[in-house]
Amino acid sequence: MMDYFMSENGLESVYAWAIPVHAAVILAEMIYSSVAQAHLYSRKDLFTNIYLALMNFGLDLVMKAFAMGVMFFFFSFRLFDFDMGTWYYWVLCFLATDLAYYFHHLVDHKSRAFWAVHITHHNSEYFNLTTGFRSPVFQPLYRYLFFSPLAFLGFNPWTIMVCYAVGQVYGTWVHTQTVKKMGFLEYILVTPSHHRVHHGCNIKYLDRNMGMVFIFWDKIFGTFEPEDPKVPVKFGIYPKMPDDGPITTLLYEWQKIAKDLKQPNLTIKDRFNYIFNSPGWRHDGTGKTVKDYQREYWEKKNRKKEQIHEKSA
Repeated sequence: MMDYFMSENGLESVYAWAIPVHAAVILAEMIYSSVAQAHLYSRKDLFTNIYLALMNFGLDLVMKAFAMGVMFFFFSFRLFDFDMGTWYYWVLCFLATDLAYYFHHLVDHKSRAFWAVHITHHNSEYFNLTTGFRSPVFQPLYRYLFFSPLAFLGFNPWTIMVCYAVGQVYGTWVHTQTVKKMGFLEYILVTPSHHRVHHGCNIKYLDRNMGMVFIFWDKIFGTFEPEDPKVPVKFGIYPKMPDDGPITTLLYEWQKIAKDLKQPNLTIKDRFNYIFNSPGWRHDGTGKTVKDYQREYWEKKNRKKEQIHEKSA
């Protein structure tokens, strides 16, 4: 049984079982949205999600052999020989894969070139189960690089990808507004509440809750933010795109990068920073990154608290 999951068959089985279940649950959410007039879906947004998912899937197929080849190259120099037939190997592999994804996701938000790829997952103002399929199209070009260190440690690349696939399946479920809170699981797992925060363009919520399955990575590394009932989540990106056509949706941030690179008198360092520094960085100091916005936000909040305290004293 274990040998089955240490091959491409195991990876395909995860998706084969998940697809019909996903389809049924998405249909149920659509029916609920229609009956309750919750307006969780729009036809155009739904087709955009499908279009991006198909493009990502196509590139994933093209890149699969190369990506697995790179990972098996690192695996051939592995530091440890794990017993892959044990239950604790799979637990360790799943935890390690989820941690690797956390850092992968963090880089997607903190470096502009990676954000230009990942932004397609965020630039919808709708948030529903099909948003989980709104894939960053070009991600298969580099995703394997974040999991190659696990292969170098000694985790079999096929088992890494099976664990990643299971995490992806779970990660799709949390793209919903129909589930509010999940009790004690809020302390362990990434829940719909946590992931709504992640998709918010409110300053308070930017670059928060990066985990896919376990929320404790965010708590360990300081990126956790609970959903605040006083701050309703606004989905999408800020500033908004000029339109939501398929080309703009896919290439919006790349177009902005190209425009920035055309500015005169830029140094090589400036050009590098426009591509790889935090989104919002500008060579003349006029830009604001998420870190800058959040610092101003909390300074303003703290000033208000001090003023209220002074008035009540």
